[in-house]
Amino acid sequence: MNITYTLDQIDQAAKFVLDHSTSKIILFEGEMGSGKTTLIKSLIKELGSEDIVSSPTFSLVNEYTTDNNPIFHFDLYRVEDEEELYNFGIETYIYSNNYVLVEWPEILKNLIQDNFTIVKISLTDANKRTLSLHNN
Repeated sequence: MNITYTLDQIDQAAKFVLDHSTSKIILFEGEMGSGKTTLIKSLIKELGSEDIVSSPTFSLVNEYTTDNNPIFHFDLYRVEDEEELYNFGIETYIYSNNYVLVEWPEILKNLIQDNFTIVKISLTDANKRTLSLHNN
C-alpha cells in the first residue's frame, strides 16, 4: 500500500505506518536524503516519546523513552557485516517486543527472516515523498 505526503503531512504519514504495520520491527529503505529520519522522528513522537530524536549514525542505536516501553532506533549504514550486529547484541533488541526502527536495514534482513514491516520512501519531487508499506 502506498501514500504520497509532504513535510506538512508527516504526522499523518507516521499514523499511516503505525496503523498498517503488523510488526513492531519496522525497516526503512530509501536513498540518502529521502526522509527516513524525519519520518522516524514523527513516529517516535506518535508513540509517545518526548525525547529529542537524532540519527544514530555513529552510535548505531538510540533509545527513546515512553511511559510504557523503550523505542530503539538503529542506523546500520556503517555496519559492514552480520558479525558486527551480533557483537552489539542485535538479537536482544529484535526479540524485546519493543518498537525497533531501522534505517539502512539490508544487512539485518537475513537475521530476522519474517515478521517485519518494510517502509520504502522515495522522492516524488522536491516537496513530496511516496511511502510504500509492505508487511512480511
